[in-house]
Amino acid sequence: MAKISLIVPAKDCAHYLPQAYRSILMQSEPHPLQPNPIDLTELQVIAIDDGSSDNTPQVLNEIGAKFDNFEVITNPTNVGLANGRNQGLDRAEGEYIVFLDGDDWLAPNHLATMLTAMDSLNVDFVRCDHTTVTGNRRGLKRAPMSVRGRALNPRTGVLPAHTSSMVDYPYAWAGIFHKRLRDSGLLYFPKDFMTAEDRSWIWGLHLDAESFAVVDAPGIMYRRNVSGSLTQILDERQLMFLDAFDLIFDRLEKDPEGHTFFPKAARNLFALMEHHHKRYVQAVAYAQAAAELGIETGAVGSDASVLDQIKRRMTGRRGRSQMFLAAVEEQRRNIQSTKNLRDLPPVQNIPQEVQEALRAGGRRVAQRIPRDVFSEVFATSTELRQAHISWYLPEAERTSA
Repeated sequence: MAKISLIVPAKDCAHYLPQAYRSILMQSEPHPLQPNPIDLTELQVIAIDDGSSDNTPQVLNEIGAKFDNFEVITNPTNVGLANGRNQGLDRAEGEYIVFLDGDDWLAPNHLATMLTAMDSLNVDFVRCDHTTVTGNRRGLKRAPMSVRGRALNPRTGVLPAHTSSMVDYPYAWAGIFHKRLRDSGLLYFPKDFMTAEDRSWIWGLHLDAESFAVVDAPGIMYRRNVSGSLTQILDERQLMFLDAFDLIFDRLEKDPEGHTFFPKAARNLFALMEHHHKRYVQAVAYAQAAAELGIETGAVGSDASVLDQIKRRMTGRRGRSQMFLAAVEEQRRNIQSTKNLRDLPPVQNIPQEVQEALRAGGRRVAQRIPRDVFSEVFATSTELRQAHISWYLPEAERTSA
């Protein structure tokens, strides 16, 4: 029986997969800080080729020959990260389960470090720090929990509401999980989610698992700003964070401590509503700044009526007007600081139906927050966040929030 099942979804990752799998093979090599590496014969690797259009299948076939227990699940069309990971969970045979995305990789002996933590702490799951990789730059991203190396109640990782906590750190690959979480259903991701699949997932773990721990082990190398990554795409798939919060609110409404945790969930939601609206504001501000500077940015199919509509909304109230003007000024500086104007990205297309779905969906989900919680969280938010959140609200709610 395998000790660890490693689930690796990949879509069009042929360029990155060799590094990912070399790092897996290196987990069996001794290290001065970890003299007991894992035995590759105790490792089950489950690769999911999720509708790739490059030569990912060929790369996986070549890589698979180097492992004792290697399986490829092939999806003819893309089913998304949530469904792909769930397919891997269905096939997992190991006592412990680890996730790794196809464009990331592991530091030496990372799996042995996590395995040692699970064996010594005897918990349902262990979370760890990670290292961000942007080009040649590296950065340490710490899991937001000061207590390290001790077994804890997962609910201690939900609060406080006003600062980062473990539910703000939803990365599935930053940890190791006992198979009993899979067997109970807690480790599965919401079906058919193309983005935000880990939002309700992490809340479920912290509300319903029995024990967890956080350790100092930043051995996940997380590659950022990958072309084609869904975190870089501006379309309707990004709106699934609203569906994720429907699931979170469903869970909190049934929980005896739900009202205690609602302020945290509300702040999470407001932060994401601000983030997604800000992306649209910045896209419009970029188009406006380019037009004012008389620069052709190679816009492809941008909907001028939608740009005008957003500008009217953003200038319809003093706070939002200042925010939009500040965004335009920031984009002007960015454009003017670009040495070669041919390097400027095109203005992004903003479909009107996506704009309206974002606004209507945000309004609907926000209305599920208990009124007293909504008022408190809104009142203690920054002016900038309030301006973004107000965009979602009917006029009557803007004045009373």
